[in-house]
Amino acid sequence: MKRPFFLLVALALAGVGVPANAALVNGLKAVVHDSVVTFDQVESLTSQTLDIQRREYRDNPQELERRINAARAENLEKLLDRELILQEFKRSGYSLPDNVLEELVREKIRSQFQDRATLTKTLQARGMTYEKFRQQVRDQFIIEALRQKNISSEVMISPHKIERYYEANKDRFKVNDQAKLSMIILNRPPDETDNATRKLADEILLKLKEGTPFAELAALYSQGPERNKGGERPMQEIKELRKELADAVQKLNPGEVSEVIDTGDVLWIIRVDEKRPTHFKPLAEVRDQIERDLLVEERSRIEKQWLERLRKKTFVRYF
Repeated sequence: MKRPFFLLVALALAGVGVPANAALVNGLKAVVHDSVVTFDQVESLTSQTLDIQRREYRDNPQELERRINAARAENLEKLLDRELILQEFKRSGYSLPDNVLEELVREKIRSQFQDRATLTKTLQARGMTYEKFRQQVRDQFIIEALRQKNISSEVMISPHKIERYYEANKDRFKVNDQAKLSMIILNRPPDETDNATRKLADEILLKLKEGTPFAELAALYSQGPERNKGGERPMQEIKELRKELADAVQKLNPGEVSEVIDTGDVLWIIRVDEKRPTHFKPLAEVRDQIERDLLVEERSRIEKQWLERLRKKTFVRYF
């Protein structure tokens, strides 16, 4: 005779052994004090990225299986963490008044569904009851509130710590040789037989040597996306260019124009407007970025410690 699900939970909470196959049949993945995490919950969370994983690793079934199993394990831990926080809410004697919850639900409906009728249709399509939706709103608010309380948003990152991080991770802020370029780009038609594109490129180059402004000729002849900007492109690392262009740019000084660069399907004429040698972004430029990264890192550390403390004082059992 198959044991009912609630009996399995009761036995688990009482410390009585439950056969592994029974736990699997009934969808039990873990018990957190008097709450459970089910197989369906884990699978539902995992399914959100399952299609992407299957497309990405369709030719590598072993890697696909490994990644899906890793995602399941990670999502189980996420669900356990949620239950740990909800248990802490109950254990601490907190409460969420009904009038506050109702306002939270109304705000959720306004922001995500606009009105109650749309909510009802959406819940029906998802196979979810209104009470389940209401419970989700309640749980999410509690989790966010306790995270805010225990993982302080007021964590301070000192200027000294930012400076130390910058010096220890300077390569992260390295910028290789850069150039600001202007380009005239001519696409060679695939069926061209008279070399007309090359002749036009040579004529444009001659006009440049005679003193016609580069921007004027770019606006007139170039087929590149920066045509309306006189062929001017933003500063970029030279190594990002295709090899033929990078080789030409390396030999040019600011203000100089290349010869016609023929890459087969495209012909290029390049002017170097500015060059910057390899350098490191100054601390002033990256300070805010470093501070944000360190804040995320510090909050993650505090959250991990907090959840570990919750685990130590809460009954948790895996199946």
